[in-house]
Amino acid sequence: MNLQITGHHLEVTPAIREYIETKLERVTRHFDHVIDTKVMLSVEPLKHRAEITMHVRGKDIHCESAQENLYAAIDILIDKIDRKVVQHKNKTQSHAHEPAKRQFVDEDVLN
Repeated sequence: MNLQITGHHLEVTPAIREYIETKLERVTRHFDHVIDTKVMLSVEPLKHRAEITMHVRGKDIHCESAQENLYAAIDILIDKIDRKVVQHKNKTQSHAHEPAKRQFVDEDVLN
């Protein structure tokens, strides 16, 4: 997975970079087909904004959050992206059904 972290009006310190990397391990544990990830951190008056765009096979997933604390914004952002990635994984899994011949038939229904 390629990870790109940028800051707008904010210097991305090694501590922030490491914090984001450890939080993103949870997402990659659920879904390992992540191709590219871009994280954008910015500071607005009285708010810290965090945005993420994750490129997975066949789709780009985007989330954003804004909080008074940068670490809180990152935590909420990772929670959101984790839910969306799990949702995407559930949609892309094979939903093949068992053939009608192989399905269990309840005899009480037939009588």
